Amino acid sequence: MQFLSDSYGCDGWKGEMAARIRTFDWSRTELGPLDTWPASLCSTVQLMLASQMPMVMLWGRAGYMIYNDAYSQFAGGRHPSLLGSPVELGWPEVADFNRNVVDTCLAGGTLSYRNKVLVLWRDGVPEDVWLDLYYSPVANDEGVPAGVMAMVVETTEFVLSERLRQEAENAYRADNERVRLALNAGALLGSFVWDIKHDTLSADERFARTFSYPPDQDLSNLAQDVAESRIHADDRAWVKERIARAVQTGEPYNAEYRVLRSDGSYLWVLASGACEFDEHGEPLRFPGVLLDIHERKNAEESLLKFTRNLEQRVAEEVDARLAAEEQLRQSQKLEAIGGLTGGVAHDFNNLLQVIAGNLHLLARHEPDNANVQRRVGASLAAVERGAKLSSQLLAFARRQPLSPAVCNPRQIFEGVGELLQRALGETIQIDVQLPSQPWHVYVDRNQLENAILNLAINARDAMKGEGTIGLSAANVRLDHQFCHGKGIAAGDFVRVAVSDTGVGIAPQMLEQVFEPFFTTKADGQGTGLGLSMVFGFVKQSGGHVEIDSAVGEGTRVQLYFPRSLRPILDDAPNLQRQQSGGHETLLVVEDNDAVRASAVELLREEGYRVLTAANGDAAMQMLLEGVEVDLIFTDVVMPGLIKSSDLAGWAKVQAPPVPVLFTSGHTRDIISRNHQLSPDTHLLGKPYSPQAMLQMIRAVLSA
Repeated sequence: MQFLSDSYGCDGWKGEMAARIRTFDWSRTELGPLDTWPASLCSTVQLMLASQMPMVMLWGRAGYMIYNDAYSQFAGGRHPSLLGSPVELGWPEVADFNRNVVDTCLAGGTLSYRNKVLVLWRDGVPEDVWLDLYYSPVANDEGVPAGVMAMVVETTEFVLSERLRQEAENAYRADNERVRLALNAGALLGSFVWDIKHDTLSADERFARTFSYPPDQDLSNLAQDVAESRIHADDRAWVKERIARAVQTGEPYNAEYRVLRSDGSYLWVLASGACEFDEHGEPLRFPGVLLDIHERKNAEESLLKFTRNLEQRVAEEVDARLAAEEQLRQSQKLEAIGGLTGGVAHDFNNLLQVIAGNLHLLARHEPDNANVQRRVGASLAAVERGAKLSSQLLAFARRQPLSPAVCNPRQIFEGVGELLQRALGETIQIDVQLPSQPWHVYVDRNQLENAILNLAINARDAMKGEGTIGLSAANVRLDHQFCHGKGIAAGDFVRVAVSDTGVGIAPQMLEQVFEPFFTTKADGQGTGLGLSMVFGFVKQSGGHVEIDSAVGEGTRVQLYFPRSLRPILDDAPNLQRQQSGGHETLLVVEDNDAVRASAVELLREEGYRVLTAANGDAAMQMLLEGVEVDLIFTDVVMPGLIKSSDLAGWAKVQAPPVPVLFTSGHTRDIISRNHQLSPDTHLLGKPYSPQAMLQMIRAVLSA
């Protein structure tokens, strides 16, 4: 069969997709080799390739995808892996929708949708996409529906532009309504016309009421001296001057003056108009309107009083701006350091994982060699210290994955009390102050306890091991003035404070205390990561941290967390120990060869069947080709088009869903929002021990 062997002048028959269809191994699908395709299918494919509209053929019950060049552009990063793929695997997030399409059309029906909204995964994130979709059955050589022809027209831009147009129309109608309401509310006090040639004044009822004309007054001929008498004596000369100038020069007339009301008070008005001239340049008539500007003039008078001491206010504003600029520079400095430390910590964790994995393997292979066991133990202890340093760096950089929950400060203080007493020693007293009903907060409880412990240890060292440390929580309401420039919004907060009566910190050092590796302690007595970890954790939790200190008087650190109105959920952890090994099939996806090798060896020693992929692209290819796995163990950040989140999206729509366990030095917000994991996301942080990996895998498999 000479199918697609000659273009016959048709660009679509010699395009990219025509070439891909010719070279694709169709024998792996139900369609069979290309030269065995029925004539009806070949004709339909040629029709589709010639079209400039995005079209895709779904052949057979599985819906094997054959599409043209226009559809390949719509497919984006999923092209060319969609070719020859069942539609439910190619677009897993809309699998149910496509299954209904295939079933309907193979039964002889048709479907069409206008501006249908579907949630498609693009660049690893879900995105609302609007489409015009047309589906019709395609017959085989026997005339029986054997496939589906789909025409896809993306209308996202049109839908969004229509929304903007509708919003603009609504705004226009609202503006007109506001103008109408303003007129009805009395902003327009009337209109008038001065017939200059006949020296007569006519006006409407509102103008007559403003100048207190009698109710039965003839509006076509108003006495001008009555209107003039109602103008404030100090304003009459000014008004006459403005009218004369407008008549002489033709420039617009605008005059603000006061009109005497019937109750004896004065009303500020704005008279606006222009003189009209005849063909000889002689003044003919003078139309105008009268507007109520009383509130504006009152506001201007209040503003004038308010700005009389302008110099003092300007000086205060300048000082406040300088302080804000200094705070911004400090914030930018900490952000820059945070970005650097986060990247370093990520790579450092990968190195630690390689070292730890090989050390554990060495210990397993030499169980009876005491010398090896001793050296491995010392090395693993160093790895743990390095991992702790890396964790503190990630905390400062705000890139640690948090597991927040609604907590009561009373529970946190009770939980950390015994730990504090053991860590601080018997010579330190802890004074705990709590309100009778403390508000709830939404934080990672373990990280908050670590922060309190770090602050308490700093306080103990500042008091040289003796004295009383204050630990308190308070319900506070922060106003806009306090929150300005601090990155938080005004509202209800819970303030957790740790205070001491130690040596204090010099003012020139206070703005550096949150920087990593900066410490006020002597050399060798601190890493300088405690306060930086506290700073990063509080900021990542949507809060604010402040430190006050005076040399010789002591230091107080205050942590502000937004109040949570949600109830506390009872989710006590399952303490049942999971067995370490298993027989399931695992897919390990890791771009670092050394990390992947050590993990695979450990898992195979435990009895698992392990498959490997160096990146998401290779992993997805394996899965689409029908490889069955019980769990996907994947690194978060990898090169290639397919991201770890894409693998998770595919896994969720399988029947049954395939569990996914992520691992990473830090998440970089790919699988989390602000590094806060959703309850159904499982993450094993690097570096991890064999026991931690095996227990986590068992827990995810058993979930």
